[in-house]
Amino acid sequence: MPDAAADMIALLDNGQDLDQCAAELGSEVGQLLTPLTRYRLRDPSRPWAIDNGAFAKFDSLAFTSLLAREQHHCEHCLFVTVPDVVGSARRTLEVFEHWKDQLAGWRLALACQDGQEHLPIPWDEIAAVFIGGSTAWKASEHAAQIVRAAKAIGRWVHAGRVNHPQRWDYFEGLGTDSIDGTGLARYSHMRQAIRDQGALDLCIG
Repeated sequence: MPDAAADMIALLDNGQDLDQCAAELGSEVGQLLTPLTRYRLRDPSRPWAIDNGAFAKFDSLAFTSLLAREQHHCEHCLFVTVPDVVGSARRTLEVFEHWKDQLAGWRLALACQDGQEHLPIPWDEIAAVFIGGSTAWKASEHAAQIVRAAKAIGRWVHAGRVNHPQRWDYFEGLGTDSIDGTGLARYSHMRQAIRDQGALDLCIG
């Protein structure tokens, strides 16, 4: 895995021109491949990762098919998010135990969900944490402490559903390495809003 990025990277699940997306966002852009959309990996030299699609509906056949399609690139993949149960850390850890051996050879990310603060994280088995869960939990001190712990021991940190300037600033301030967001992936105006807020912050600073 590459060293943690100095600036936060946006991993986008879209079929748009990635250079244009980066210009609109004012930040580095890579790809997040998912079984929901099955976009092709267009530029393996950019940062990229694989999500499991569980936030919408997990499809194990589509997920394993995507992994098989990209297997020849696996050494360059930042992480694969192990299947999870949205909103439940305990159930997610059980699912993690079921899937981890089937994902041998990939760098694994644990999707941290509501309640993770009360449960151990299998740090020795993962390369990354994916901050998921409910909106309230994602913005909680519990999630922030997980980010800090991951950074302290050299794990990659990814945050999901980061679509607005305030949430971008929040996770960037925590030292998050990468984010994703459906709105950022789809809409130029949402990317430009984050770029413009960053420019405003520089002027004020």
